[in-house]
Amino acid sequence: MLVGVWTEGTQADADRSLAELAALAETAGSEVLEAVSQRRDKPDAATYVGSGKANEIRDIVAATGADTVICDGELTPGQLNQLEKVLKVKVVDRTALILDIFAQHATSREGKAQVELAQMQYMLPRLRGWGESMSRQAGGRVAGGGGIGTRGPGETKIETDRRRIRSRVSKLRREIAGMATARATQRSSRDRNATPSVAIAGYTNAGKSSLLNQLTGAGVLVENALFATLDPTVRRAEGPDGREYTLTDTVGFVRHLPHQLVDAFRSTLEEVAAADLLLHVVDGADPDPLGQINAVHVVLQEIDASSVPEVIVVNKVDAMDEEAILTLRQALPGAVWVSARTGLGMDELRALIADRLPHPDVDVDVLVPYERGDLVSRVHRDGEVLSEQHEGGGTRLTARVDGSLAAALEEFAVPVA
Repeated sequence: MLVGVWTEGTQADADRSLAELAALAETAGSEVLEAVSQRRDKPDAATYVGSGKANEIRDIVAATGADTVICDGELTPGQLNQLEKVLKVKVVDRTALILDIFAQHATSREGKAQVELAQMQYMLPRLRGWGESMSRQAGGRVAGGGGIGTRGPGETKIETDRRRIRSRVSKLRREIAGMATARATQRSSRDRNATPSVAIAGYTNAGKSSLLNQLTGAGVLVENALFATLDPTVRRAEGPDGREYTLTDTVGFVRHLPHQLVDAFRSTLEEVAAADLLLHVVDGADPDPLGQINAVHVVLQEIDASSVPEVIVVNKVDAMDEEAILTLRQALPGAVWVSARTGLGMDELRALIADRLPHPDVDVDVLVPYERGDLVSRVHRDGEVLSEQHEGGGTRLTARVDGSLAAALEEFAVPVA
């Protein structure tokens, strides 16, 4: 059963938020039986919804046979405890629900470590005892299996659990820092080759992976589900001018993304902050695309990526009606309109990426010996070839390249007549 407390905005906003909560719940594998929304100035400090509403929800839970209540917000440990006492079923908040979805979808070692770290940080203030057993000091044989060796100077079981979680958190932080170093090394090798990078970011289920597949033929998993992508995928792509660049698909964002997750996924999201260009994918067929854009901008600010040049890509145009397209065109004048499913608008997008990526700035006129074909292929890959001729002494190139490649070509420069 879903429960929302609506403190600001319109009724339509409240309905949208509950609809998104329902989609999250279904992604986590739940079946939604009933949804209740309540208008309040602010959530009730004790039970989130207030005692009268809590009793009403208890009756609905009993009537529908629901085994879990999901609240559309982050509950304090006290609210969680009080609600469970009243409702007599498991209570989960929005943050715990998103963490659960992330835990189901993480596949790489780094993704799993990041999700576990976020879960531990969430759990730490919410550890609570059941009856008296948690307040007793841990003896030789304790029901929880703590026993000898878990006792500090008079340590209760809940304190033991907290200590274990804290040591696990610090171990996970060290592991993730090590993995972030490996990613930074990969990134610096791409920088050395002067390969421009493009990051794909956007709201969850906006079609980022489908777009990556269209641009690169990468064959990344595409699902019509929230948070299908958690581990960043980096693929090479080639622009219409023949220059190579990398494309990175990132984890989707969502309204009120739990700060534990932003913190845990910071190393993954650094790919966005370090990019030369950001493709911000928006689901044009969503009822509130502008709300999605704002939610993504909030997260981009949190990870210091708001200064990266941004192109807004409105996806799923094939599923939009004329009126919605007209309204959105006025709101987003510089956007590119595509359908990753049908391929509509992809050529325009490729041309725009090639135009917006940083361009090499050194003009060279060189005659490269035939045995140095490696340099010729580097010029084709990382520079812009203006003309190419095969002469007796080698390949004559006039091209625009970056500083490091210009230095490597210097010895083959053709003297100015």
